[in-house]
Amino acid sequence: MVVYSFYIFDRHTECIYSRLWARQDRPASLSGAKSARPTSDSSAASNAAPVDLGPARARPAKLSAQDDAKLIFGTIFSLRNMVRKLGGQDDSFISYRTGQYKLHYYETPTNIKFVMLTDTQTLNMRNVLYQIYVNLYVEFVVKNPLAPVEHHGGEGVANELFELSLDQFVRGLL
Repeated sequence: MVVYSFYIFDRHTECIYSRLWARQDRPASLSGAKSARPTSDSSAASNAAPVDLGPARARPAKLSAQDDAKLIFGTIFSLRNMVRKLGGQDDSFISYRTGQYKLHYYETPTNIKFVMLTDTQTLNMRNVLYQIYVNLYVEFVVKNPLAPVEHHGGEGVANELFELSLDQFVRGLL
């Protein structure tokens, strides 16, 4: 099992914590077909024929951490709403899988969202996200009198004990 990244979003849609453990490298296309995705300078230099990106040329090859968090939140927001519209209010969005990763999702009663990206072979991590919420987030962030209750303006979780415990907990899963 490989854990790629972990995110916490508050009820105001702000990413209050993000952590990357392993970055997944996307394999280069074996065929000579043009890719719809932009390529980085290093991968474009290694290919024999340059790829014309057209209007995608202005986009950066690598997204910032803030842009990654916005894309992750947009994805879970859309999928969660779609699941609720199709299945009713009792159904909940748990995870989805692509060819590259699997996204695991847990939402607390206070609308704090925990998201973990893992490899595709990983089983359901909803219980793990619940354990992170109960044993780490509540203990080190919520019960901390110095931590802010609301994280306005992108002020995130800045608690060293939480970060160390989360790192130790996730590495224990591997």
